[in-house]
Amino acid sequence: MKLLSFKGGIHPPHNKELTEHLPVEKAIETKIVYIPLAQHIGAPCSPVVNVGDIVKVGQAIGEPQGFVSSPVHSSVSGKVIAIKPMTTPGGQMTTCIVIENDFNDEIHESIMPYGEVKDLSSEKLLEIVKNAGIVGMGGATFPTHVKLSPPKEKNIDVVILNGAECEPYLTADHRLMLETPEDVVNGLLGIMKILGVEKGYIGIEDNKPDCIASVSKAAQGINSIEVVGLRTKYPQGAEKQLIYACTNREVPSGGLPMDAGVVVNNVATAAQLAKTIRTGMPLIDRICTVTGGAISNPKNILIKIGTLYSEIIDQAGGFKTQPSKVISGGPMMGIAQFTLEVPATKGSSGILCFTYDEAKAKEVQNCMRCAKCVNICPANLQPLFISAYSLKNDYKKAMEFRALDCIECGSCSFVCPSARPLLQSIRVAKREILAQKRKESK
Repeated sequence: MKLLSFKGGIHPPHNKELTEHLPVEKAIETKIVYIPLAQHIGAPCSPVVNVGDIVKVGQAIGEPQGFVSSPVHSSVSGKVIAIKPMTTPGGQMTTCIVIENDFNDEIHESIMPYGEVKDLSSEKLLEIVKNAGIVGMGGATFPTHVKLSPPKEKNIDVVILNGAECEPYLTADHRLMLETPEDVVNGLLGIMKILGVEKGYIGIEDNKPDCIASVSKAAQGINSIEVVGLRTKYPQGAEKQLIYACTNREVPSGGLPMDAGVVVNNVATAAQLAKTIRTGMPLIDRICTVTGGAISNPKNILIKIGTLYSEIIDQAGGFKTQPSKVISGGPMMGIAQFTLEVPATKGSSGILCFTYDEAKAKEVQNCMRCAKCVNICPANLQPLFISAYSLKNDYKKAMEFRALDCIECGSCSFVCPSARPLLQSIRVAKREILAQKRKESK
């Protein structure tokens, strides 16, 4: 199999050996779940239940407010005991529906299997995606129904599933592709039918030969789907880099994948669509990798949305040593947590618990103009200049250096010998530039 790749990128240590061979375990249900009403990019939901209401598994408890939004469902059956703001893994304060679990697992009456992809119309499939609250499960949490509703003038002819899982430590997608490859393939067929597309790719890095074999076997005989091997390199799973590797197409500066005729989804997102079609159950749980040198028993766990990080860590045996840092997501793009009393969301792909040695940071020094960040940038940017202008609050100049094209992969920070805060300062610039654009548009 020819291995595909892209320009730039880095090779951080994989550190996946702790969990890549461990089957997914179903988490023990907890007494209380805290379900955020904003688990997606876009407008947060409004609650459709009140304190004192009895809810069932799969019942809608949050109603989307606008097109770029996604409904939220109860992951347990029980009683709503509070509706209150809480800190979520992204660091924001978000309204949460607090439910006391009755452990009866009573399923809501609306939950019914939909049948098979081949028997459903594209319109019905899109409706299922929207009503099930399916979002990008690779971490971005963009509402999937929005991504699958491109403007009529966009000629989409390719769908790509991201099975790279290029972030170190994380193995949730790895286990998903090994244990339920049929869901990945059937979900891709559903997405292709929604978009009216005849060609689909599933890109998997070559450090996962077992996944390549597993998914290839599930896709055997389906001529419209091709499983492609990707050269192991970070950030191989980024949309623009994945598109170039699979199709040799380039997304224009400031553009979206649809501008190159492509829609990209994560393998877990596709598998969730297949699971929802088969069972009728909306997105209420997901696989989460709990690992790192500070954790007692690293695991891949199927967790209920709304379970506190502290309780998930307990199910992995707790800490064997005091952690220096706990990260939600991967080490390259994830977010360090200041508390473990945050609820798991649809985007909680991993909880990394690092020792002091794993998290030890170098002292920040002046930029030495070595250009390493320029050489490895997969978006062909000059991170040192964007960062420098951001640190001087000159966001107009940062925009001239294409700050908005940054994919926030963190490769520049990883290779910087001076330990400059490149990624963090570029994120600030992007946020300020977008805020100014919204202000001007009003």
